[in-house]
Amino acid sequence: MNLQISLNPQEIHGNWRTGYALDFHTVSSHLLPDGTYDTERTEIGELVFQVKYRNDRSKIQPIAEIAAKFVKEEFAVDGHFVLPYVSAIIPMPPSNTSRPFQPVIEIAQRMGGLLNRQVLTNYLIKTRQTKLLKNIPSIEKQAEIQGALEIRHQDLKGRCVLLFDDLYDSGVTLTEATKALCEQGRVHRVLVLTLTQTRTKE
Repeated sequence: MNLQISLNPQEIHGNWRTGYALDFHTVSSHLLPDGTYDTERTEIGELVFQVKYRNDRSKIQPIAEIAAKFVKEEFAVDGHFVLPYVSAIIPMPPSNTSRPFQPVIEIAQRMGGLLNRQVLTNYLIKTRQTKLLKNIPSIEKQAEIQGALEIRHQDLKGRCVLLFDDLYDSGVTLTEATKALCEQGRVHRVLVLTLTQTRTKE
């Protein structure tokens, strides 16, 4: 069930080797008099919204197919496609553990099947519960996530991994995760893929 949608990949920069967001999350968002927002999302942004906030699991496979296609056919570093070098896909641990299912983990698992790569869901873990990070300032995010991520083993020492998340905002959590992968896990190279990114940065 390959869903054909338009993407506008955005390179995202951090302490990782190379990273991309498949598109922005929104096209526009306007505050209405009643305090709600009139939001127009990108095509991939709408799919992510339906999974995360409408619990629509039917969108998981199409999203995974879109992301896997990008990794296979477009994600390159210095002119070289990265997939042959990727040993594992590492999903970011969830902040909201009360969800009926975890979209990032389930999408990553489907991607792994499509790309024939292992997906390690218990390799990068949170050592303590953190606040939901999306609505707090970046400086508070950094304090909240610092030291909260741990690598369970060094089986990927010297390897290249793909760190996967649904949304790139300030980059604080991805930065901390990359630091843990490199310093604790001793991985050789971290690549980052997110499904969307916010239009404004704090």
